[in-house]
Amino acid sequence: MKNNENIFNGDLFLLRQTPNVLRARGFRLYTEGAKRLIDLWLNGGAAVLGHTPSNILRELKNTASRGLYAPFPHFTESRFLKALFKLFPGCSFRIYACAPFELKKLFNEGNVKLWRPFTDPSSPFKTDDVPVFIPVIPGIQTWRDGLPAGLCIAGAKLQENLSQLPPSDLLPPIQLAVACRGIYDIIAQPQRAKPKLPRTEKALKNSQSKWQRQGIYLTLKEKPAHQEWETLFHKFLEAGFLLPPASSFPLILPGELSDGEDAKLAAILS
Repeated sequence: MKNNENIFNGDLFLLRQTPNVLRARGFRLYTEGAKRLIDLWLNGGAAVLGHTPSNILRELKNTASRGLYAPFPHFTESRFLKALFKLFPGCSFRIYACAPFELKKLFNEGNVKLWRPFTDPSSPFKTDDVPVFIPVIPGIQTWRDGLPAGLCIAGAKLQENLSQLPPSDLLPPIQLAVACRGIYDIIAQPQRAKPKLPRTEKALKNSQSKWQRQGIYLTLKEKPAHQEWETLFHKFLEAGFLLPPASSFPLILPGELSDGEDAKLAAILS
């Protein structure tokens, strides 16, 4: 979990300054002009397993083929809740298309934390003891005011911590089916917490490194000003890496890189 202070607000304008992405494969993006980018944003964590996880794509295709785009009542909701219970035993949940005002208020006050898998290699699914948390899981998501949209989940150990929030939305089965599969996939892949990037690992362990690490997530030790982050964004972009559109999002280490890509990432992080 990360502190909510200075969470990014507004649109993702820096992404508008990247070339059009024509396709995404694994942890790489392929853009107009035949440029390849290593994705260090991974949609804020919604693509933490990469952009082409086979199980998720299969679930998306199967559900889409049944035309389940509209928010109809469907058994997928109970399946999704069952998956959440496996990841977070003993918790209660509310599910929204976008975070309601009440949840945004709690979030901005620091009473809600974003939960990200693989923050601790020894315990990839450890949660902090906070009243309410919002899991960032693989699925069809975008971001609004620093919070997941398309699918936003509020969870808590104690039901009363959710009592001030409105009832759950009715979401399209296609979104719930994909997110359900994503949960089971991150549970089945604890090795994602330990990507094999020897050169990058060495660079990050350097005492002079400006980056701090929590599992597969990197943030700068000193919070940059907006203009500083924009400059850094373009520097990484020129080198073939896509940074998060704001410093409030962590960099996410890819699950795999070639030796050359690993060396290149280590060099720019140094």
